[in-house]
Amino acid sequence: MTVGAERLAADAGAEGGGAGEVALLRWPADDAERRSLAARGRPRLLLVGSDVPAPVCEDPLEDWVRLPAADDDVGARVTALVLRSATLATPDRPVIDTDGVVRLGERWAALPPVEARLMTALVERFGAVVHRDDLALAGWPEGLPGRNALDVHVLRLRRRIASMGLVIRTIRARGYLLEVDRPPADLSEQEGGEAAS
Repeated sequence: MTVGAERLAADAGAEGGGAGEVALLRWPADDAERRSLAARGRPRLLLVGSDVPAPVCEDPLEDWVRLPAADDDVGARVTALVLRSATLATPDRPVIDTDGVVRLGERWAALPPVEARLMTALVERFGAVVHRDDLALAGWPEGLPGRNALDVHVLRLRRRIASMGLVIRTIRARGYLLEVDRPPADLSEQEGGEAAS
């Protein structure tokens, strides 16, 4: 990466501010920081060396560029990430900070360390299934302490985030999915406003 590319990223961050600031990260060396920033909803541009396989970026707030890259290529990707970040910045997507505080709009909850690690994994894949094994590894990197530990902590986490309007759904034989809890649609509204008698 050239000095100009660093300047472009800094300029884009100054314009977007806060959550819109694009982080430039070396891939795969900065993967831990990438995950942390993803959990906080921060856009990331991965700088991929010429000898490293390209990453698969499923998050719309993440992109990559192969180095060496021209300043205008880096600048275009940074600008696109800033624009996507502004579009996706909604109170319907939770974020979690490094202190274990999860936020959804103006609502928040402070989480103990294990539950914060579980929540970070769920927020990173918000709206998608997180497999049980992946969630267990996030909560206990050194190994799961007991057979039911994951279930107990997910139950506690569900209780802590319920008042925020978040729900963790169990996807049978696969894992868990974090989403905003929306009440079921009123059937009378779907039927043209006529209530069933």
